[in-house]
Amino acid sequence: MKSPVRQSLAETTAVLPSARTYQLGILALLLLFVLSSCAVNPATGGANLVLMSENREKEIGAEEHEKILASMPMYEDEELLAYLREVGNRLALASHRPDLEYQFFIIDSPDINAMALPGGYVYVNRGLLTFMNTEAQLAAVISHEIGHITARHAVQQQARGALANAASTVGGFVTAVATGSGYAGSQISQVASIWAQTGLSGFGREAELEADSLGAEYLREAGYDPSAMIDVVTVLKNQEDFNRRVQGNRASYHGLFATHPRNDTRLQEAIASVGQLEQGEITQTDDAKFRDHINGLIVGESNAARQTDTRNRYYQNLMGYTVVFPDEWEVSETPTTVTAVKPDAGSMRIAAQRAQSNIAPRDYIRDEMGITNLQKSEPLQQYGLVGHTGMVTDPATGNAQRLAVIYFGPRVFTLRADISSADNVDELDDIALQSIRSFRPIQRGELATGSEPKIRYVQASQFFDFAVVAQQSPIANYPEATLRLLNGYYPSGQPNEGDWVKLVE
Repeated sequence: MKSPVRQSLAETTAVLPSARTYQLGILALLLLFVLSSCAVNPATGGANLVLMSENREKEIGAEEHEKILASMPMYEDEELLAYLREVGNRLALASHRPDLEYQFFIIDSPDINAMALPGGYVYVNRGLLTFMNTEAQLAAVISHEIGHITARHAVQQQARGALANAASTVGGFVTAVATGSGYAGSQISQVASIWAQTGLSGFGREAELEADSLGAEYLREAGYDPSAMIDVVTVLKNQEDFNRRVQGNRASYHGLFATHPRNDTRLQEAIASVGQLEQGEITQTDDAKFRDHINGLIVGESNAARQTDTRNRYYQNLMGYTVVFPDEWEVSETPTTVTAVKPDAGSMRIAAQRAQSNIAPRDYIRDEMGITNLQKSEPLQQYGLVGHTGMVTDPATGNAQRLAVIYFGPRVFTLRADISSADNVDELDDIALQSIRSFRPIQRGELATGSEPKIRYVQASQFFDFAVVAQQSPIANYPEATLRLLNGYYPSGQPNEGDWVKLVE
């Protein structure tokens, strides 16, 4: 005779479908959901998984744009901005989605990068503009970003993330049924910040290649030579080679062409596939207007950008770096370390040591520091520097810590922010991360008011020599190599007499 308990369990098991039945049912619903969410890509004509309407895409773009305006300074040169928008709108009209209300902005940052948000928002960093040498190259950068928008790459990325969450939810549901632990339900949510996904990590190899192909098509339709896309890749790869040679760093840019090797056969085929214009069809060839607007452009950190964070900015002149600590945090220093503290909130300590091995920053945290359980892990790429950051738990105190490793020259800098208040860990972590992202090299003349090195165009004389010109340049580090990079003559070569050359004065 069965006991009441065993009999009850047997009856329950009899009425519950097997875990396998639940799994098949949920997977069938998930498949139906995927099929119903496929849409025709407006740029390529192929089928793509998307989970939002075009109106929602525009809303998300507007929301993310407000976050960027709140966190990043814009470059307020109205004439340069009007010129950028003129080039951008010409390309937008040639795109597959000309009816979007495209908006173009210049971020006041010396970083070499550009990015796009859903709904038509395109951003170009001031630092990238300094390395462009023709309007066609500028147009190639913009058209690449427009390609991301027209192909809805950010929306597709969001959909893939949501689908992955849904798949993991199926596993959790089946486990709950099989174990009898219950299931509270879950709702697929949209990503919290497309800016964090796309701006910091890019879209991946295939999406970048598709944006190149679309961008080349838009260049051709707008009257530019599509091969300018290859020219921009060369400019950025030269920058990458320079950074690796002098600092052991990888690319100082992310997303924008970062996935391409230097001699990218697939990229060359993608550009060639759009067709070459006859010489008479390339209508946008006069770069005088481009030079007029780039002439006088600030090189390095601008005074306007500095003034937004000088309240608690710390300068370490011996090691050549500067960082902004949170307001009201008290700073103390030794020759090799600096610590900022605020009672009842936390502390941040920066230490430096000589790099002993040439490994990626993430590997340094794991192999050299012995930290294998890094949470909220993400790469850092800022001001020509590379690093990695994440969250750990201090085994001695149990406090949450924001940890970062940044490579600068021959040194490895470790930044540890100890969060002593358990009540607002997320808020204090955001503050610590903002401070970490402000870490950068000190620019020459930075401490002197009004000293902003700027680009000045000149025509090369018969005996022009970058090595000679560099001796009078205000560029602090590697002036000859930097001038070559700025002008597209890296690592060697000289301009011909009469060629336009960018100097920094």
